[in-house]
Amino acid sequence: MDVFDIVSRATNKSQNAKDLCTLQTCPIESSYYNYRPSLAANGVFLALFSLSLCGFLFQALFSRRFIGFSVAIISGEILEVLGYVGRVMSYYNPFNQNAFLLQIICLTIAPAFLAAGFYLCLSRIVNTFGPANSRISPRSYPLIFIPCDILSLMLQAAGGGIASTATHQNKSPNVGDHIMVAGLAFQVLTLLIFMTLCGDFAIKTIRRMREMGEAALDPTHAKLRASWAFKGFLIALAAATVFIFTRSVFRVAELGEGWEGAIIKNQGLFIGLEGVMVIIAMLVLNVFHPGVCFREGYDIPVVRGVKRRRGKGGEEQVVEEEKGSGSQSRDEAGSEEVRE
Repeated sequence: MDVFDIVSRATNKSQNAKDLCTLQTCPIESSYYNYRPSLAANGVFLALFSLSLCGFLFQALFSRRFIGFSVAIISGEILEVLGYVGRVMSYYNPFNQNAFLLQIICLTIAPAFLAAGFYLCLSRIVNTFGPANSRISPRSYPLIFIPCDILSLMLQAAGGGIASTATHQNKSPNVGDHIMVAGLAFQVLTLLIFMTLCGDFAIKTIRRMREMGEAALDPTHAKLRASWAFKGFLIALAAATVFIFTRSVFRVAELGEGWEGAIIKNQGLFIGLEGVMVIIAMLVLNVFHPGVCFREGYDIPVVRGVKRRRGKGGEEQVVEEEKGSGSQSRDEAGSEEVRE
């Protein structure tokens, strides 16, 4: 019989026995993690996510564009920061139930917000190359993926809430855990479909360019497509999507075993496949923020023309027309708010 068993028997049934444990009185294997969270690793992640969050806040205020993207990413980053606050707290007391729940819920649902930011970018990319290269209209991308992301987020949040309530009542969190896994699995499926459509769009665009040359692309955005910043953004978004997808697959496997499984007790896997994957995804988008990388497409020259037409009284009227518009105002399909 170990110390934890003694403490457990000494408590009443309504109280979680781990609440009475400390590092001095109970073995670390009896904690919520089965290990002591690394202060160095989690402290570094907390610092990096905080810096990245500040970067996205500054970039949102500076560019005042891609508002939907910024709101989604900043929301996810705030949850990442809170999650790592919970893990740092757990270094000092791995038996702290509130700290454990804070980190597992926040870090589980945060990437759903990050993925929403990715989805909002695809319609802009499609318009930049030309809607004719896409199998579906640019407007359809956010209309398809954002509701899927919201459903995934709702499942994960609901599961987290149920698991948290059960844990506080000293009951099994399995029901909530299963709902969280369902939300994560749906998120993985959504990301997989998203990456498939991105790949299909890229392949179709390349094929049409081989057949038609530059005529396959929208001439309005030629300057934007030629900029190194835009090319860097495409690579950064692709990399970030793969990183978040990899992380999501890991979390499905981790939580699929339950809160007492072997994977959730492996700190090295968590650091490498959760923390590292997500922070790299965020940092590359800090460097290649769409609000900056699409800058070449904001100021497209307006061509003015003159059109003659007959008025109601039969007199001839001269009307001045404007042709051409900024790349972002053209993108009605983006479903993201844009300040021009």
